[in-house]
Amino acid sequence: MKYYIIAGEPSGDIYGSRLIKEILQQNPKAKIRCWGGDLMKNSGGELVMHYKDLAFMGFLEVLKNIFKILKNLSFCKKDILKFKPDKLIFIDYPGFNLRIAKWAKKKSFNNYFYISPQIWAWKENRVKSIKRYINQMYVILPFEKEFYEKKHNYNVQYFGHPLVNIIDESLKSFKKKNKKKPIIAILPGSRKQEINLILDKILDITNDFEEYEFVVAGLNHIKKETYDKLIKNKNIRVVFNQTYELLNNSKAAIVTSGTATLETALVGTPQIVCYVTNSFNMFLARLFVKINFISLVNLILNKETVKELIQSDVNQKNIKSELKQILTVKEISIKKDYKNLKKLLRGENIESKIVNHINNN
Repeated sequence: MKYYIIAGEPSGDIYGSRLIKEILQQNPKAKIRCWGGDLMKNSGGELVMHYKDLAFMGFLEVLKNIFKILKNLSFCKKDILKFKPDKLIFIDYPGFNLRIAKWAKKKSFNNYFYISPQIWAWKENRVKSIKRYINQMYVILPFEKEFYEKKHNYNVQYFGHPLVNIIDESLKSFKKKNKKKPIIAILPGSRKQEINLILDKILDITNDFEEYEFVVAGLNHIKKETYDKLIKNKNIRVVFNQTYELLNNSKAAIVTSGTATLETALVGTPQIVCYVTNSFNMFLARLFVKINFISLVNLILNKETVKELIQSDVNQKNIKSELKQILTVKEISIKKDYKNLKKLLRGENIESKIVNHINNN
């Protein structure tokens, strides 16, 4: 059996690597080509393109790199034709993946989509392409199943969210460490553009909490200089590739909106969610995005469990005020909601069920 898997972001690399491990466990002779990252490569996939060369955030960034994106689309189609996979698996990354899926369906390939695009937030008309070009969709948020099946009459599979198991497995080897000062973790995002827009705004508050140590969660695909340039002379550490361990040893966290908000909740660390983008992207978001919350925690629970600060609200005064609250009065209620969140998302043998379903359909 031959599989071609396309992921375009760090989170997709995590989920894709687990799928690859499961595929090879069930069939050690399976051949897998993939777009993703080091985790997918180390799990046994033959890496075609790294997500470092694929991550463009926002309308202007996409426009600026349009010729590179078109070149990647063309190359991907040629590579798929040459490889001739039995199964094509797309992991999120909808702007790219849905274009390939449309082309692939016309070429009679079997298309499977893991991690639904957030069409319930915006671009809901993408559901037409999904229904037309995707053989089967595998969702990871409980409300997505109802969204697709009741609102759009499209059958999807929900086996749970893989992050619950990923984090549970990781935390088994992490011990609580005794520090001179309690830690506040800063998770400034997975893209350079995000980090440049938000990190210095968060760091403005560090002098207001001298009894705490602030530690930035660094990512391996982001150069150390990117963090150093924004931290400047502040006595703040950056730890790379240790996000879950850092969160596990932190009293609280300040997190850029995205998958990291859910990871922080599943570890159990009270958090503030921050989101800053350029003014044009914000203008588009206010026009088209139709959700009440920006963090996955609040979206899944359908209530404001964690405070969300957006654009100009991301400032020293607001972060200081909210951080004081989650370090004292709000900690217990947040952790209680986190437990309910984990129950909603837990699933057993998720990757095994997905691979079995793909192979049998």
